[in-house]
Amino acid sequence: MCGRYDLSDSPAAIRAKFGVPAVPQFAPNMDWRPTNNAPIVRLAPDGTRECVLARWGLVPGWAPDLKFGARCINARAETVAKLPAFRGAFRKRRCLVPVNAFFEWSGEKGQRLKWRIGLRGEPLFALAGLWEWWQDPQGGDGVASYTIVTCEANAAIAPLHDRMPVILREADYPRWLDAAADGQPLLAPFDPEALRLQRC
Repeated sequence: MCGRYDLSDSPAAIRAKFGVPAVPQFAPNMDWRPTNNAPIVRLAPDGTRECVLARWGLVPGWAPDLKFGARCINARAETVAKLPAFRGAFRKRRCLVPVNAFFEWSGEKGQRLKWRIGLRGEPLFALAGLWEWWQDPQGGDGVASYTIVTCEANAAIAPLHDRMPVILREADYPRWLDAAADGQPLLAPFDPEALRLQRC
């Protein structure tokens, strides 16, 4: 599960890191939550990278309303190619979700500890995501939405949770974004030695 993350870097930092020509204006936030509109990086129709704002919680085109996205903030790597909510996006609409860190909690109810999890030596990185476009059948504007793909936790995260978001190496960004490439091998736990865990 990945239900909260930190993206407090500026649009300029995202533009430089991900090689996009522009980044929409947004308010950097240390606590992004589902239904927020956050930056994602995807391929434009001409094959170049673009950064857009999208709603966290994927809403497939056939969903009756935006509320459907509440159950689709994460997609499991093991089933993402098969489940109706995600398989179309996995085949055609992959994206990068820029983050500075993500959060997890440990401990018993009422005594939960919050952990900030980032990468050593890499303050801005990407999680594997999928995006979709939903049009209100009653009319109105369309909505871009996204989900974060999760996998089995690595040794560093396992004491906190049995799942973790898929972290992509920068060298793998082109492969993940290319819908014609096999993205499944990238959906694996990240090196635990590369993670930095801090209590909040």
